Amino acid sequence: MEQTTEHTRIDFKMVTFSLAGKDYGIDIMKVKEISKASKCTYVPNAAPFVKGVHNLRGDIISVIDLRIFFNLPIIELENSGTENVIILRLEGLVLAVIVDAIGKVIGIASENIQPPYPLFRDINDKYISGIVENEGHQYLILDVERIFGSEEPAETRTQESTVSTTIGTVKEDIDIGFIEETLITFLSFHSSPVNREWIRSRFALWKNQKGNDVQLTNEHDARTFLASFTSPFSGTFWSGEYAEKIASFLLDGQAGNFNVWNPGCGSGHESYSIACMVKSRLPSVHLRIVAQDNDLIRISTAPGLVVDQLSPGSLYDKFLTRGEGKGGKQFKKEIKDAIFFEFHDITHDNSLPKLDLVVLRDTVSYLVPERQNYVFSILDDVMKPGSLLVLGSNEEPLNPEFWDKVENSGVVAYKKK
Repeated sequence: MEQTTEHTRIDFKMVTFSLAGKDYGIDIMKVKEISKASKCTYVPNAAPFVKGVHNLRGDIISVIDLRIFFNLPIIELENSGTENVIILRLEGLVLAVIVDAIGKVIGIASENIQPPYPLFRDINDKYISGIVENEGHQYLILDVERIFGSEEPAETRTQESTVSTTIGTVKEDIDIGFIEETLITFLSFHSSPVNREWIRSRFALWKNQKGNDVQLTNEHDARTFLASFTSPFSGTFWSGEYAEKIASFLLDGQAGNFNVWNPGCGSGHESYSIACMVKSRLPSVHLRIVAQDNDLIRISTAPGLVVDQLSPGSLYDKFLTRGEGKGGKQFKKEIKDAIFFEFHDITHDNSLPKLDLVVLRDTVSYLVPERQNYVFSILDDVMKPGSLLVLGSNEEPLNPEFWDKVENSGVVAYKKK
């Protein structure tokens, strides 16, 4: 190849480096900086070439080992704790690549760059933008935009062409991880298999709304993120339609004792809704509801709950009576006697009978994962085969193999196998 002379116009600069004993270059306009990296945080379930993530002055970036990525041998360095890293700034993406050694910046004439040819088969030709000679060295110039931004049909996708998807997944996992930590900090909401599918789908919508500014910085952000998590009729009486859908999962004709557990019952609206639903559907059963909450003020007012006659609707009419004062109606004695309100923390020991129904909406997600496991172990012990579990609209059982999912027009519950 023709050597660059002082009269040749220098119009292309590249950062050079080596991989497995060969020399490479990257367009300097794609390089943010070069660095040494000694710490890299491992990301579970990432592709082998994704070494993890690195904190670059507050920005979390993905780290790709180019040697593993291109299936090249790795040269062991004396200072094995420190890696040579090139930080790339691509369109809409910043990431780091690990190389064996970093060279110098070289200026060349773009007219001297030759197309790749079959002599260099360590790396797929389509990821090499050209070859150039300088001072006795031949450099393969990598097309990093094509490598890390490639999108191909699934049937033709290779390791190289899936990297942008992998990097995007790693970054998304990091962003979701930060959101999960913030939800714990501000609202004691804990991510787990109970709600993780909802968190991912919610994050996708959140990202579309917020762009790159996805993190939650205060309690208001956290509450806004969780606004669509809450089940319908939370903190108020169930509608007749909603109650009928839940009731449709109960077996007709049941008699005898019918035991219900309703932890996280709040001021009692949900417990009264359950009582009226069961007595309407199964009038012959002897109903007992254990309703618990760890908010002393709310649970203490639940037994004397006064009902606005416009709120409950037809489901409740036959179970209401005019109160002694002018504050509205109250539930009849048969409903009140069926509910045992108790100041109790769900994470403490529970003495429960064998249960026919558990209504546990939007409660488990606010427990630490260890206590979530504990609650589901209780359910496994005390729920009868065929009994019904009602979780929040955006929650799932921890142990799905023990449950049969049932659904009625968008309302979901789980029957114990």
